[in-house]
Amino acid sequence: MVKKTEEIEEVMSTNSEEKETKEKKSKKKTQEEFEKKVLELHEKGLTAEKIGEALKKEGIHSKEFSKKISEILGGRYTNPDLKNIQEKLTKVEKHVEKNKGDKRAKREKERIAAKLRRLKKYLTK
Repeated sequence: MVKKTEEIEEVMSTNSEEKETKEKKSKKKTQEEFEKKVLELHEKGLTAEKIGEALKKEGIHSKEFSKKISEILGGRYTNPDLKNIQEKLTKVEKHVEKNKGDKRAKREKERIAAKLRRLKKYLTK
């Protein structure tokens, strides 16, 4: 009999703890807090897409706020495709410097550079 009451008390205490955590999650953030959180995550080096994923894990959905993540970042926003191609180009350039005779890598460098130019041209329209 004593064990059952202890078990019931334990279950009730865990339920109250769950309610408290739900209440904390359900507290709606203001627009300013949302913008601060986005900028904080951007400073850590996350792209706009990764920022959105991180916020969703915390229970914050960007659609509940008036501004998009890319609008909040403003001039600091870089297209992830552009960023990835630039990183790839730097890696290939570094490889070509070390390996002068690698003709395939030279051709790859030219191909990636052309792809980067096309993407920049497309994004500036």
